[in-house]
Amino acid sequence: MKIERTKRINGPVIVEPRIFEDSRGHFYESYSKQTFNQHTGLNLDFMQDNHVFSVKGVVRGMHWQIKRPMDKLVRCVKGEIFDVAVDIRKNSPTFKEWVSVKLTEKNKKMFLVPKGFAHGYLALTDETVVLYKCSNVYCTEGERAFKYNDPIINIEWPEIDVSVSQSEKDDSAPLFENLTKDDLFL
Repeated sequence: MKIERTKRINGPVIVEPRIFEDSRGHFYESYSKQTFNQHTGLNLDFMQDNHVFSVKGVVRGMHWQIKRPMDKLVRCVKGEIFDVAVDIRKNSPTFKEWVSVKLTEKNKKMFLVPKGFAHGYLALTDETVVLYKCSNVYCTEGERAFKYNDPIINIEWPEIDVSVSQSEKDDSAPLFENLTKDDLFL
């Protein structure tokens, strides 16, 4: 397992599993708590797995939970996504900065989005399948969001040849400047 810490922002981690390939196909251990925690120096205990199907152009995000915050270990098992984490820790030196990684079924990389970060992604291919582990359970009343194309955060989303689509809930999310201090992390 290869661990790459993001250069600009402390927290998110890119994980590249060790892949065993031969003429029959390939094998890799997508997750082992012991190996993951040993290589990252973290002690995470994932409690929930999510499985998401999207078509090209779907944006999911930017989301986080203020009640029952969670770390997310994200991977794309079919297609490609542009995955983003935004630092929403009020006292962080990188507050409001973002990092991204392209996750694909071919590169098999995973992206750890820790507590204190908003998370979102853009499906770059049709029939995109994303799996992610969560260190807490979903809490409707604790969920927060802001618009994926917020001008203050200014994420540089890749250009694609279809219109972007999102859920009604995400479309009605506030701009970052309209969040309250209680929506963010200390």
